[in-house]
Amino acid sequence: MAAVVLVLTVFSLVIWIGLLTLRGQFWRCDRQLEVAEIPLSSLPRICAVIPARNEADLLPISLRSLLLQDYPGDFNVFLVDDRSNDGTADFAQGVAYALNKANQLHIISGKSLPAGWSGKLWAVEQGIQLATDFAPDYFLLTDADIEHDVSSLRRLVAKAEQEDLDMVSVMVRLRCQSFWEQLLIPAFVFFFQKLYPFRWVNNPKNPTAAAAGGSILIRTAALEKIGGIGAIKQALIDDCALAKAVKGQGGQGRIWLGLSALTRSLRPYPDLETIWQMVARTAYTQLNYSPVLLVGTVLAMTLIYLIPQFATIFGLLSLNWAIALLGLSAWLLMSVAYYPTIRFYKCPPWLTFCLPAIAFLYTLMTVDSAIRHWQGRGGAWKGRVYPG
Repeated sequence: MAAVVLVLTVFSLVIWIGLLTLRGQFWRCDRQLEVAEIPLSSLPRICAVIPARNEADLLPISLRSLLLQDYPGDFNVFLVDDRSNDGTADFAQGVAYALNKANQLHIISGKSLPAGWSGKLWAVEQGIQLATDFAPDYFLLTDADIEHDVSSLRRLVAKAEQEDLDMVSVMVRLRCQSFWEQLLIPAFVFFFQKLYPFRWVNNPKNPTAAAAGGSILIRTAALEKIGGIGAIKQALIDDCALAKAVKGQGGQGRIWLGLSALTRSLRPYPDLETIWQMVARTAYTQLNYSPVLLVGTVLAMTLIYLIPQFATIFGLLSLNWAIALLGLSAWLLMSVAYYPTIRFYKCPPWLTFCLPAIAFLYTLMTVDSAIRHWQGRGGAWKGRVYPG
């Protein structure tokens, strides 16, 4: 038993050394949109597209923040009411009138969902179709639950123009107020950065591609080049699918992904169930619905995150100091890697040591995501089910 634990612990420690030194410094949280102020060199025409399905409670904040952007160029907002039953369109119109921005907001009544499309992407497609008449240079694809900092659009455009990028995306600051949000939300961002190191995403010579769907600025020419939104119409993880299509093979398209400290998501996750639903909805999709990848993921999560803690406790109880020291070393490296994300979200530092337990919960969510898929309940969102 001790020999097996020793081998697994050494292997886990080596993996963490490799992750910290060889995987694009994913853990540093230093790719942020607001790090430097980039002056605008031009004023391209922008059209924002917002798919909205039963978002009346959030629009007074999210839509207001978008209509009050300090961007000095031509900017129009297209909100696609995706067959809501809570008065989403009326609330949106009321926000625009209250701000004297009614001429800037265009509300579209969504059509029935055709076969082969996800609801969100079909709504986005309808918004883009109408916005095309305005001949935009860029589309801003954003969600109805995002509160944009007043300078967000200006910074996105400046970034794209200054560095000649086809797509700029930021992972907005997710809500992190309740106990469960503080426990699990920073880890969600940490795992995402580990899966898609931002340095690799932003390197045109690296094939890694990813984006964050809450805030994506995409050049119109780049969107047309890939065949429009229809090229990814069935994707449940649509942001990363769009990034992969734009970047293409050999880095043909230039993309950038970072964090935002100022633009934030309004979507609340007050308890374990809401976070569980959010993760389980697409976790198995991320694994391409592969049972082999599912088993590999469970084994990898166990080796990387659970073995260090187990080895530390096992070593202390059995007075095997070598195992205890190796396990503690891996656990500390894990905590060091996680600390910048905890600091970015302004959570208590002691949460860094909870990453093994957090990883265990995320592993259970991933397994549950697979079970839901096998039962035909995968991809459920806002009353629709996308089994994949």
